[in-house]
Amino acid sequence: MTQQIPSTEPELAGVRNFRDVGGLPTVDGRRVRHGVLFRSGHLAHASDEDTVFLSSLGLHTVFDFRNAADQKLEGPDVELPGVRNVNLPLSDPADGAEFWRMVRDGDIEQLRAILADGRAADRMIVSYRTIIKERTAEHSQVVHALAEDSVPALMHCAAGKDRAGLSIAVTLLAVGVGREAILDDYLKSNATHRRYKVRRSSTSPSAYSPEVMELLSPLFDARAEYLTAAFDTVEETWGGVDAYLEQGLGLTPATRERLRERLLD
Repeated sequence: MTQQIPSTEPELAGVRNFRDVGGLPTVDGRRVRHGVLFRSGHLAHASDEDTVFLSSLGLHTVFDFRNAADQKLEGPDVELPGVRNVNLPLSDPADGAEFWRMVRDGDIEQLRAILADGRAADRMIVSYRTIIKERTAEHSQVVHALAEDSVPALMHCAAGKDRAGLSIAVTLLAVGVGREAILDDYLKSNATHRRYKVRRSSTSPSAYSPEVMELLSPLFDARAEYLTAAFDTVEETWGGVDAYLEQGLGLTPATRERLRERLLD
């Protein structure tokens, strides 16, 4: 029996963007069960109270999609007793530690050169498309694990927006949640209290000037065009969701039905 947490998310001191995906509707009238699938930003800064709460969820597995550079910057996840931790690095949305160094340390001219005139948003769109096309093995591992024994599960990356957002989206597609409902959940990451805290090396006011924050915003926004690009990639590459799940992820009808039994009311 998993804990039924309230639909309003708890106030966590050191974990951003936490929420239960429960309640989302499928196209055939069912709903994702509360207490079986959670998403968040990283757990490295979880307070003692956060850890107590996370431990109360009865989690089986935490999927951490961060890469080595993320973990070096933020630290490892807190240890949750009895919970299996699976580190499954996915492509960095901005593709590389050098890029993020520039984001943290670059002056305004450098930021303009790499981010202005739509370049930041374009970079994000390309990354979403790339993750869908090139990370089928990782997404296959996740959905097969969930179908077997890995629920309740929490999926996270650094901000809980891009890599975790795509992995949640793939899982929801597999159980029959419609794209609009998936998109609505994805866009919740834009709420002020959920957003990843932008870090820059300088503490001077100019380091966080309005122009700097505007240049950085595409990297830290959840934008409909990003997730739509991922959905479009599924259609363009495999011809549809069912073919993507079967050919791309190797999900048989029987495994997909087990996944639905695990995650849906």
